[in-house]
Amino acid sequence: MNTHLKTVKLTMKGKNPVTMDHLSVRGNNIRYYILPDSLNLETLLVEETPRVKPKKPTAGRPVGRGRGRGRGRGRGRGR
Repeated sequence: MNTHLKTVKLTMKGKNPVTMDHLSVRGNNIRYYILPDSLNLETLLVEETPRVKPKKPTAGRPVGRGRGRGRGRGRGRGR
């Protein structure tokens, strides 16, 4: 989950902390979040139910699996 932060103190290993106005972090680089204890999580967290996609009308067509095995150059002989 990508994260966008405002007024951030960035501390890198072996370097002095740097204050930044804006910072975007890609989700695979995030290990954990440290949140202050003064933050009231009950009011901030909202439980979402999974959204159900509406089914498309079939309009009388039979339900199939596509148009066969493709239209390529044939099955070939392992070449």
